[in-house]
Amino acid sequence: MTATQTPARKTQKVGGALTRYRIMAFTTGVVLIAGCIALIVKAIHPGGMEPLTGILWVLHGYLYLVYVISVADLALRVRWPLVRIIPIALAGTIPTMSFVAEHYVTKKVRAELAQ
Repeated sequence: MTATQTPARKTQKVGGALTRYRIMAFTTGVVLIAGCIALIVKAIHPGGMEPLTGILWVLHGYLYLVYVISVADLALRVRWPLVRIIPIALAGTIPTMSFVAEHYVTKKVRAELAQ
């Protein structure tokens, strides 16, 4: 492999990891918001949303695990310190924060790739 192929290959690997992260951030955020809405509806109408709330929270749990793996994959490829990784990983547990984190992570990674 020549030196001219190395930056393009790194850009391709980081770009793939960024795409996977963005998909998981969006999916995790949407399911988390849906779970919160289901909890509100369940509080207003007890028993009406019981099976759906449980399914949504279990689904969010599994999606969150995949989200954390995608954060770790991206972080390893761009060599981020642990101090930056932890808040991004925790953003998947707060409604709408995964969208905010995704925006800033995408902006930061694209800026690093442009250099």
